[in-house]
Amino acid sequence: QLQLVESGGGLVQPGVSLRLSCAASRYTLHYLAIGWFRQAPGKEREGFSCIGRRNGASTYADSEKGRFTISRDNDKNMLNLQMNNRNPEDTAVYYCAATVGTFYCMVNVTYDDWGQGTQVTVSA
Repeated sequence: QLQLVESGGGLVQPGVSLRLSCAASRYTLHYLAIGWFRQAPGKEREGFSCIGRRNGASTYADSEKGRFTISRDNDKNMLNLQMNNRNPEDTAVYYCAATVGTFYCMVNVTYDDWGQGTQVTVSA
């Protein structure tokens, strides 16, 4: 069974950049579509970015364009999410999710496997 592990979260000041990673075991991430989601306190989990299988395109929520960049590191079987210009409203638990099947980028029920999440707190 695929296992996903997010890392890179922590406490950061507003305006600081942060990079999250999603690592996989027992499967090659390159062949999976990956989505990124986040859940802020008291709110529902929401998707904001994804990348298609193999050399598939990246997609970002309109509100996040220019602030996130997804990239694959196939040598390490990881996927990275560069987050720029963080603000306190970005405080949330961030999750990566994967699927081998048909998917809708930011729709959580589309994905089959999920990581446990990594906490990102943006505060001065």
